[in-house]
Amino acid sequence: MPASATKALRVAVLADSDTRWKWGALTATRISPEDADIRLDGYLLRGRATPTPRQLREVGVTADSLREVTAVEFLRAMGDATGEESYDVLVLALVGGGVQAMLHGLGRVWQDRADRPVVVTGYVGVVYEKLADGLLLRHGADLVLANSRQDADRFRAVYEGVGADASAVAEVALPFLGGAPYTGEHDPYTVVFAAQPSVPDNRRDRTYLLERLIGHARRHPEREVLLKLRSKPGEHTTHIEELPYQKLVQRADPPPNFRLVYGHMGEVLDRTDLLVTISSTAALESLHRRIPTVVLSDLGVREALGNHHFVGSGCLASWDQLDEGHRPVPDPEWVARQGVVADGGYETAFDEARGRIDGLLGRPGGLPPLAPYYTPVTAPGYLPGILARHHLGPDGTPLPGAPAADKEPGPVRQVVRRAARGAYRHGVQRVAPVIRRMGEL
Repeated sequence: MPASATKALRVAVLADSDTRWKWGALTATRISPEDADIRLDGYLLRGRATPTPRQLREVGVTADSLREVTAVEFLRAMGDATGEESYDVLVLALVGGGVQAMLHGLGRVWQDRADRPVVVTGYVGVVYEKLADGLLLRHGADLVLANSRQDADRFRAVYEGVGADASAVAEVALPFLGGAPYTGEHDPYTVVFAAQPSVPDNRRDRTYLLERLIGHARRHPEREVLLKLRSKPGEHTTHIEELPYQKLVQRADPPPNFRLVYGHMGEVLDRTDLLVTISSTAALESLHRRIPTVVLSDLGVREALGNHHFVGSGCLASWDQLDEGHRPVPDPEWVARQGVVADGGYETAFDEARGRIDGLLGRPGGLPPLAPYYTPVTAPGYLPGILARHHLGPDGTPLPGAPAADKEPGPVRQVVRRAARGAYRHGVQRVAPVIRRMGEL
């Protein structure tokens, strides 16, 4: 039921990483009525990328409550939230498989409820891989948000192409765009390389990029050259980082005008004169603020790197060109199709989604049951495995042995969980790369 003047709009966000928490919480704010009194409850899905307190502080997004849960614990919480405690909107800020599992689990706990929340999902940034797979895993939400006109067209084409209902697709923009427009060079002139946890994914290419960045700092001692990092060693983000730049830089000898930085991307962009990246969403944040932006072509323009998404942008360039002073000029038409509204029209980008949610909240008789495209009939060899990863059976019910959903973990369980997560991260960052190198011998 729609929020009234006496009842705050209650919104829940379920996220599985620091980046998705940022996207989900900011999206929840953007799609809510501008004059609404919002109560935002955050749920962090327990897993390899569950944000640390430091990462949550760096994201800079607050909530009225925030707690870590398993999938089964979250489903229990959603089933128990009734009456005045019920939610109006639920944002699923998860990887595609997580969204699909929650849609089936929620369908079970809400099977007899017409007053269920409006379920919203989408993507954190640029969609450059697994388009069909990721979209079909998100099908079944009331709204599937597309961050640009281009994405909205592609999303509808995929859904219609398999005979699925495409009416849930809604065009919006990236929720974290903003900040003051770039007005001119700073003193000192500042070059920022926005690193990515998983692109590129090998030591040779990452070492090359680091050496070129350090080389640029040596070539231009009057400039400040910053390596903007997403996480500290031992932390995880949306993607696994096996070769942290912090470790690679220990073997280098950078000049005094080169340094590593963390923190909120928007604050770093406040002092940036040139943003350089392989394919980070930071490029879109930078373009939105009219900051000179470069997408590197040094390692090729390839789907595996994600920089193929920027074909036609006018932003592709190499370090050789940058060292010589080249500054790409973005193509206005390409930028406009990416949801980057550098002309000041960003405040209307979420109007369609707000209107759709308002209509769904006021729908006579409540909302229909969730109806994902994937079911035990349409994907009998795929869906059960996705649900099982979250301890759910084919019908969305918890599997035997699923984590208890009716109590907080005790001290022993908390210690075991921390140890298991540490062992996992050690395996990912230390053991797995060694095994791969041995396999290449």
